[in-house]
Amino acid sequence: MRDVAVELRTLEQIATLLADQQGCCSGTNPGTPLPSVNAVMSVVRELRNVLFPGIHSHEFVTPLPGVIGIRLQLAPLEKRLRREITRALEHARQVQLRIHNEDQNSDAGSVNRAEAMDLSSAFLSRLPELRHRLASDVEAALNGDPAAKTQEEILLCYPGIEAITVYRIAHELLMLGIPYLPRIMTEWAHRETGIDIHPGAKIGGSFFIDHGTGVVIGETCEIGSNVTLYQGVTLGAWSFSRDDDGKLIRGTKRHPTLEDRVTVYSNASILGGTTIVGAGSLVGSSVTLSRSVPPNTIVTIDKPSLKFREAA
Repeated sequence: MRDVAVELRTLEQIATLLADQQGCCSGTNPGTPLPSVNAVMSVVRELRNVLFPGIHSHEFVTPLPGVIGIRLQLAPLEKRLRREITRALEHARQVQLRIHNEDQNSDAGSVNRAEAMDLSSAFLSRLPELRHRLASDVEAALNGDPAAKTQEEILLCYPGIEAITVYRIAHELLMLGIPYLPRIMTEWAHRETGIDIHPGAKIGGSFFIDHGTGVVIGETCEIGSNVTLYQGVTLGAWSFSRDDDGKLIRGTKRHPTLEDRVTVYSNASILGGTTIVGAGSLVGSSVTLSRSVPPNTIVTIDKPSLKFREAA
């Protein structure tokens, strides 16, 4: 047994101390539960099957063809999405009331059912454009990877496409001002694929992430069309500005901009909110770049000097 002094407490004492600390980081406010991660990701899986029927699962595929079948899929999906949006909005507003020391039982923290319905309807209305954008991503992967045989193989197997699909769904929700859900989605994808895309990033069409392990794309990144990233690429912040009290200044552009037709090879890092990689440029492997480059520029590091000797 370790020689560590431990203050033994009764269960009553432990419960009392824990209850006293629940003012911070508590998702258990009466009447305002947080969104369910499992429920949110179930919505994402259903959305993937609406966008690409039968690719990932036959569970949500309706036997009815055409418009009727899709509409039958959308109706329960909208209901589940609306429930999670309602929870997210209500909890976020209760947090704001708590921060401003206002009455958390007031009507100011309540969410009108029609408001959540409007937001879920607005999101679902964007599905045709979302499907078109994702189709361009799949096509970019097919054109960019000689190992890819079919679009179905890409949708089934490529972690880059899975991460991009979840990101594009999350980004649309974020643009509607819905809290919690976008980060739940992209952090789930991060855990599943090793690709970390913040839902706030702005990414154009025909986006291809090859291999993908270790790719990081920050919140304020702006990425044009026909951009390709390889594994280990970081599009990050150079530094974080702070105010006079040492607190982080939020809402500033901290991450780089990649214009159209940029390719960034493995393990390169492009840093800083003022860094712009011009259209048509190529950033080579292991480059660290913190200043802008003009269009059609190739950025590489000097070839390292290799030494060979006979093994002992």
